[in-house]
This record gives sequence, structure tokens and C-alpha cells, in this order.
Amino acid sequence: MPLPLRTALLQSSGRPGSVAENLKVLDEAAGRAAGAGAGLLVCPELFLTGYAIGDDVPVLAEPANGPGADAVAEIAVRHGIAVHYGYPERAGELIHNSAQLIDASGGRLANYRKTHLFGCFEQQWFTPGDEPVVQAELDGIRIGMLICYDVEFPENVRAHALAGTDLLLVPTALMHPFPFVAESLVPARAFESQLYVAYANRTGHEGVFEFTGLSCLAGPDGTTRARAGRGEELVIGDVDPVLLGASRETNPYLRDRRPGLYGSLS
Repeated sequence: MPLPLRTALLQSSGRPGSVAENLKVLDEAAGRAAGAGAGLLVCPELFLTGYAIGDDVPVLAEPANGPGADAVAEIAVRHGIAVHYGYPERAGELIHNSAQLIDASGGRLANYRKTHLFGCFEQQWFTPGDEPVVQAELDGIRIGMLICYDVEFPENVRAHALAGTDLLLVPTALMHPFPFVAESLVPARAFESQLYVAYANRTGHEGVFEFTGLSCLAGPDGTTRARAGRGEELVIGDVDPVLLGASRETNPYLRDRRPGLYGSLS
């Protein structure tokens, strides 16, 4: 049985528009997280560049193997911690709202492109991805990836459950007036699909947006294992495979499904 994976959630909006300053914030957070025994640091949506950067989206977008990824890999190696971060990904003529997982040795484990774009801003600048389940293995735990609005569609999370995801990473830019997503919906998703959800949010004002904070690590037993407040914060909780196994054994949701009845949903 794998050991618990101590997971740190960085709740910060960094310095929108400045990749260099955001890398400094990430570096400092990675050091604190590693010092607290964490093996994984999860950053918010589009953390590398900032969220509300408007015309700078195409200017700051870069490939998955671009200089930002190299800089994050150096931070991961220096502190001995895996890092999951959001960024605008350039793929030919397209730009995706993406997140990438880099392990403690600097290896790029997985890259995910947001499939459900929220609001006019995202729909103006980004092309939605078309791969619903992206996974990687980290310290014996199967990691899955979504971004923000994606987790609000139960089909997305259930697809991960059926694919065996243990810990679902969800960098987000949850804004007012939707704090109930972090407070109620995310823990419900973890419970109904029997997995952990690491939900890392931005905070404060950025352009016309006001982000809610309230980052959380939600467990399969329906409890919130760690919860941030409204300001800048680093919160830490454990993803425990023993608790996960026990919860899956006692909770019948996945066993009692009747897929033959659900064909009309697709």
C-alpha cells in the first residue's frame, strides 16, 4: 500500500502578467511545502502568467516544454517536490488553458487542457481541450487532472473515478458569487466519486474578477481534510490510500451504478 501523499495547495494570485514574479512566489511556496513534508504542490489556474491578463494571453502563452516548464522543473528538483501548475499553452496556432504536472526529478508527467471554458474571457482566448481523462502515477497514487469549471460537471469527475483516479487535481479561478462551489460542490464530488480532490484557487481582485479563495483538499469520506480562508495561504493535507480504500469498500455508489439506464445522458 502506498504511503500517504502530503499535498500542499498554494492559494495565491501571484503577480498577474509577470512570469518571473510568479515563479518567485512558486519557488517560495515549494520550499515551505517541502519543509512541511509535502511531496506535491498544487498551484491555481493559469498561475504562471495570471488569469485576467487580456491581450497578454497570446504574448505569454508557451509550449508545454517551454521556458516556464523548464523553470518549474528546476524549482521542483531544487526542493524535491512535485509541482502542478496552470499556464496558457501554445500549440501551433491554438492556445489552451492548461495545467502540467512535473515530478520531483524534473520530469513532465502529464499535461491537461481545460475542456469546459467558462465565460466570455476564456472563450475569447482559449480553445477547449478534447481529452477528458488525463492521468499520471506519483508515489504509487494515480493522479487525475481537471481545471476549474470542469469539476462542476459530474460526468467529468465520474469518468475519473471509473478510470481509477485516486487524487484529482483541480487548479481553479473560482470567483464571486460562486463560493458554494468550493464550500459544498467540491466535497460532494469527492464523496460521490470516491476520490480525493485538491482544489487550489486564486484570491483577491484581478481585473474585473474577485476570487473567493477557499481552496480545499476534499476526501472520499465527504470531509474537508484541509481548507484555506480568503487570503493568500498555503494549506497542507494528506492523501491517505488506507482511508481511500476503506471509504471505497464501505461506500456503494460506484458498485451500485446501472450504466444501462444512463445512455440518454450522452
